Formats: sequence, structure tokens, C-alpha cells
Amino acid sequence: MPIVTDDIESLLNFVSINFFYGWKFKKNRCWSCRSLDVISWGKQNGKRRFKCKNCGIYFTSENKSVSLKNKEIWFKKWIVGKQTYEQISTESGYSVSTLQRYFNVMLGKAPRLSYSQNKEVYLLIDGTYFSNEICLVVYRDNTFKQTQLYRITDGEHYEELKEDLENILNLGIKIGGITCDGDKSLLKAIRKVCPKVPVQRCLVHIQRMCKIWLSAYPKSIAGFELREIVCKIHFIDNEIKKQYWIKEFLDWSEKHKEFLNEKSYSQETERYWYTHKMVRRCFSVIKKALPNMFIFLQNHNIPKTTNAIESFFGHLKGNLNIHRGLTKSRRKKFIQWYLFYKNLKS
Repeated sequence: MPIVTDDIESLLNFVSINFFYGWKFKKNRCWSCRSLDVISWGKQNGKRRFKCKNCGIYFTSENKSVSLKNKEIWFKKWIVGKQTYEQISTESGYSVSTLQRYFNVMLGKAPRLSYSQNKEVYLLIDGTYFSNEICLVVYRDNTFKQTQLYRITDGEHYEELKEDLENILNLGIKIGGITCDGDKSLLKAIRKVCPKVPVQRCLVHIQRMCKIWLSAYPKSIAGFELREIVCKIHFIDNEIKKQYWIKEFLDWSEKHKEFLNEKSYSQETERYWYTHKMVRRCFSVIKKALPNMFIFLQNHNIPKTTNAIESFFGHLKGNLNIHRGLTKSRRKKFIQWYLFYKNLKS
């Protein structure tokens, strides 16, 4: 219906009144889901507080601390949610440049890792490598899926691993068991710092490496038989199967003793070497690992593989690869934030 006014003054009064009430009762928009279905929810620090009926979050329209907290929520999604700047910009309403400025500030500092204090932990210890010579070593509790300690370095070094284990014990954490892939430096550090802690060698790692060395179709009978024995490792889940498997392995080694010790000679270099290197390598690895291959049968809290931590590394690398172009220092900070948020989520 058209507005009827007697003069210009009445029209101006009408516009000013409507502008005032329209401004006063303007609907607030939720910063998270962009919904207008927002209601007043009291006051906080003297400022009006709102609740979004669509997504349930609370916010104040003019609170800088809340604004920063909201941006941190988007930063967390950027770190662990596999979302790009463009996707977050669309959802949040912030411009890409605003998000980049704030995220760069966050990547300039490192969070302090927090975790639940448990009476006893069963550690998965492993290292993984990234580009730019970055090595991440993680000490992760398998029961509660939380990282107890980590180190960002350039390799798995004995002195650093020894120091890490000492720090874990100094924090008052009792180690009930350790599962690892058999890295020599790590095994040496464990023997030095906590020799009484049971150590389980990762069965999947042993099986995988032996299959690679023997190939899918071994040329020798000894290699073919050893490959069949190796393929049975992951089926062992009780003491009886363990004893049968060990007997089969020892019988095989006795049967092919001469084959394993056979050497070749070069007249040019006047040097000897084992003729069947790959088969002998598999035999040596299993023989050395045998005392620690079936520790998990004595304590079911000890995992028999490091699959869980390798999967964890896979997700981390997948998230990091989405954000290509980060400098080396910011890649390190990204990793630290990822570990921090994953512990909070656990």
C-alpha cells in the first residue's frame, strides 16, 4: 500500500522512525552457519549475548575475544578438517586474506601439548618423515589414543630417543609396554632407560619387509618355504599357535642350514659374501626379533603392530599436503597444532 503524506516533513519523520526501529531490532546473523534464526541470550561482560537456534553456538556481536575464539574454531577446521581457505571463507564469511593473516599468527606460536594423566600407558613409538628433512617421532598411548610426547627433528637418533624416554618417566608416566618397528637406535635407548619394560616388535613390519625381500615368487625352495611361514605370522593369537609356528621356523632353518651359510667368492676382489642374501636377511631379522615377537600374548593391552600410529601419520600427511606452500617453520608448527587438537579430541 503506498504511503500517503501531506508534506515532505511528514515523509521524513516516517523514514527516520522506521530507520530507528529497523536498526534497533535488526536481526543478528550467526557467524558460524550464517543463520538469522538468532535469539537474545542475556548479557556477558555488559554486552548482549546471542544464541543461534540453528547450530547452538553463543556469541556477542562486539566482543573481540569472542571474535578471536571464533576464528580459532575455523583455524582448527583448517588444521584437522581438511578445509581450504576458500571453503572456510565461504562458510565463515571472513575473507581469505583475513583468514590467512590470523592463521599465520597462530602458526607463529606453538601450543603446549595436553593429555590425560593415566596410571599406565602402552606406547606406540614410531617416526615418520616429511619433506624439508623433517622427522616426527611420536610416543602415543594406544589405549586412550593420545600423544604423550613428540619430537620434531631430522632423524631417529639414539641420544634424542633416550632423552625422550627419560622425560616420559620424569613426568610420572608408567610405561606398561612398548610396540615399535625395531629401529636399532630406539631398541638401544629402551634397553638403557627402561630395560624391564616389555617390548613388542611390530609383526606387520616384519611380515611386510620379509615379503619384499623374498619377492612374490621366490626362485629357491628355501625362499618359497620361508615365505609361506612368514605369511602365517598374523594368524598367531594364542600360545599353541605360537609354539607350532616357532617349531616350523626352527625346523626350516635346520633343514636349510647349508643353503643359508653358502658363500660366493670373487677372485678379482678376493672377497666372500653370502650367496642367498635376501633369504638369509629374512632369516636373520626373524631370528633376532623372535624373543619380542609374541609379547602381546602375555598382555593383551600391548598392541602387536604399529598400524594405529602409521594410520595416524597417514591422516596427518593427508591434511598437511592440502596446504602446500607452507614454509619449513610453518610446516613444523602445523604438525604441532595437529597433535595438539588431536589430543583434545581424544
